[in-house]
Amino acid sequence: MIHDCTLGEMMIGAIARTIEDGTLAFHGYGSPLVQLALQVAKRTHAPNLVLVAGATYGVNPNPPFLSPTSNDWVMDRGAAFSLDIEELFDLAAAGRMGRMFLSGLQIDKWGNCNVTRLGKTKLAMKLPGGGGGCNLSCDVENVTLWTAGHRSAPDANGRRRHRLVERCDYVTNLGHRSVDGRNRRALGHRGKGPQWIVTDLGLFDFDDEGHVRLQAVYGDVSIEDIRENTGFELRLAETVARVPSPDRETVALIRRSDPLRVHEHEIRAEDRCRRFEVA
Repeated sequence: MIHDCTLGEMMIGAIARTIEDGTLAFHGYGSPLVQLALQVAKRTHAPNLVLVAGATYGVNPNPPFLSPTSNDWVMDRGAAFSLDIEELFDLAAAGRMGRMFLSGLQIDKWGNCNVTRLGKTKLAMKLPGGGGGCNLSCDVENVTLWTAGHRSAPDANGRRRHRLVERCDYVTNLGHRSVDGRNRRALGHRGKGPQWIVTDLGLFDFDDEGHVRLQAVYGDVSIEDIRENTGFELRLAETVARVPSPDRETVALIRRSDPLRVHEHEIRAEDRCRRFEVA
């Protein structure tokens, strides 16, 4: 009998709940949390989800297990067919892609993401790059952001390198406002921008201004914990709830789909011991 779940399983459940039935969603590369969340959504509350796999562009694949790398053809198993990359971008540009998932080493208060570089005036670290996320972030109807690195321990001088920051050093993927303050409508983009952020500390949405807003926390996290680990002034929903746990059937599905526990590689070692009572 399953009595509890891990932080990774909590995050998978939270990401899955952002996925609507009947939408077309693309998960991109690299995140086992997102790949599992899409499979969970399709096998539970969103059977009519059209899922485009990130490494192969296979449509509605049914992989027998999650492989250690997303660039593995087992992740294409059972796909109805595969798209060319040009077709993928055409779907987004035509307004037919309902949801995408993006992250970054920095996510700012407007939902902009940085996966390009650290250092505003002088290069401090080169990052992998957006892989087309800039275009897609402008065209896709809704975006779910995620990070398992929200918690930032202070250094010897008491300073924190925040993942959620006041302003990104470089904007790779567009959120709700550009660096000059213009909103998406003024820029003329098709997509509505980020809708949710799922982190290792809580669940966020965006208010009417497009600013990040805390909606829910995990059972072992306080609002003060989140405030300390966030690089901008925290805005709160009228009522800050608890992030709901997945039910036993969902946890069992995650464990069957990921027998190698690949998704735990995305979770910090110190967070892998966190446990939550299942619904």
